[in-house]
Amino acid sequence: MELRRRLGLADAITIGAGSMIGAGVFTAWAPAADAAGRALLIGLVIAAAVAFCNATSSAQLAALHPESGGTYVYARYRLGPAWGHLAGWGFVVGKTASCAAMALAVGAYAWPAHQRSAAVVAVLLITVVNLGGLERTAIVTRWLLACSLLALTAVVVAGWSSNGTTLDNITPLDAGLPDILRSAGFLFFAFAGYARIATLGEEVVDPEVTIPKAITRALGFVLVVYAIVGITAVASTPIEVLAGSDAPLKEVVDGSPMDALAPVVEIGAAIASLGVLLNLIPGVARTALAMARRNELPATLAHVDRRRSHPVRAELAVVAVVLVLVVVVELHSAIALSGVAVLTYYAITNAAAFTLPANERRWPRWICVAGAIGCVALAVFLPLEVVIVGTAVLLLGVVIRRLAL
Repeated sequence: MELRRRLGLADAITIGAGSMIGAGVFTAWAPAADAAGRALLIGLVIAAAVAFCNATSSAQLAALHPESGGTYVYARYRLGPAWGHLAGWGFVVGKTASCAAMALAVGAYAWPAHQRSAAVVAVLLITVVNLGGLERTAIVTRWLLACSLLALTAVVVAGWSSNGTTLDNITPLDAGLPDILRSAGFLFFAFAGYARIATLGEEVVDPEVTIPKAITRALGFVLVVYAIVGITAVASTPIEVLAGSDAPLKEVVDGSPMDALAPVVEIGAAIASLGVLLNLIPGVARTALAMARRNELPATLAHVDRRRSHPVRAELAVVAVVLVLVVVVELHSAIALSGVAVLTYYAITNAAAFTLPANERRWPRWICVAGAIGCVALAVFLPLEVVIVGTAVLLLGVVIRRLAL
């Protein structure tokens, strides 16, 4: 059974922006600051540039192959089944880790004394909303995105209310290139949600036009927001305070004359994380659906509920794995693991887009090359122990596929 096309451009942009503006912008500044200090702002630019390359490659491929599954589907067509499987496995692993990170972020802001318990409740709540249907999800996402932007506005207003806030504080930029790339790897986590739009290939109206526009517009909007927030944080708050906090944007508000806005940021961060989780779980489920349709995951996950037009079994399977991760992993480790797997996924995306002939191409081929190189560079400079674990998990997927064939 095919999924129903019912989302327009505004819905797709909202889902894309809502998938990006969330836990990443509230949490990624801390490990990025620890990695590169004030030079994290350079890392932000690098992360955005890699995300743009990935977005254009995703958009080109999604317009030509408007099916659920993203690069899992694109790479099968363009590079072969083995590369498609690796991309799909990387997406499922990376985004499942992302879901765990989002849930833990909810707990960290909403109920830090019982972070994991709150994270479990968040996952279960989002599951109930998602099973209500995608139209309801798009509507809820609009409200969650508005709350996120309100909280970020509070951070910016509070940050610039301090007498000590000045652009002079963003220098010196004294980190080396490896440290800057590590910070970019962490900050890339905050951009990666635009892939959610590409996984809607079977559910958007006129996907050849809608998906490319939605990806680039959502990414451009989010980049502007992140740049304003990042500059505010570095200009207003000592870098060691940002690096040492699990809630770095709350530190910006707490250190300002407008510290009464702190609850707005705490609540907004929790709501933003819920917003990303709301869209990530269905995105992973739809990739699992596409893989199951080709017998590369258990066939039972290929079932689409007729009444809801929804892959219920795949989504519940994803939820079960996320709940396990929430119990056993730490927030920053989840972010780094997500980065290793998702950057692998996007490196394959760029390789697939590189194969497009001139008459099917919307952007120059060099963008694909830059994107692939950027993905590899960001991934290898993440913390070594996480790179090793992430690589092992990806290779495990390859071995399982070979044994199954």
